Amino acid sequence: MTCPALLIVERDPARCERSLRVPSWPRAASRSPRHAEGRSVLVSVELRMLTLSVVLGIVQIIAASHAASLQRGYRWTASPRDEKLEPLSGVAGRLERALRNFLETFPLFVAVVLVAQLTDTHSALTEWGARLYFWGRVAYVLLYAAGVPLVRSLVWNVATIGIALIVGALLLR
Repeated sequence: MTCPALLIVERDPARCERSLRVPSWPRAASRSPRHAEGRSVLVSVELRMLTLSVVLGIVQIIAASHAASLQRGYRWTASPRDEKLEPLSGVAGRLERALRNFLETFPLFVAVVLVAQLTDTHSALTEWGARLYFWGRVAYVLLYAAGVPLVRSLVWNVATIGIALIVGALLLR
């Protein structure tokens, strides 16, 4: 039985020259001898940035959750949260809004990265697009949490341009 996730991992070094080498997971004896040897597999830059974006999302969830708990109290956190409350303010409110914004753009990023992987579309456009999305999102959440208004909005465009670059690479294929 083949795991669908294995289909998006590039195994041919010639097809993905700018990839990062990571150790492969131990394979079952029923797999091909190439996998049983324990060789390294190549993970594309796009998949690496996607993985780092997942980690960023988890960090944002934790930060927003703890900031809300600090503002409203841990009793509120443990409650069913049925009552209407005032919106969060300060850093807690900004972290919540930054998380909401991340959750709006992240599915688009996932979609274009997975389509690029499945269609074997790897180029400078896809790599730069993935990097711009991830680093743009990192800068965005830091600027939003710090309350920096105009620059934050400009940095949001960096992440969006990253998605657009990957879409462009797919359309130019």
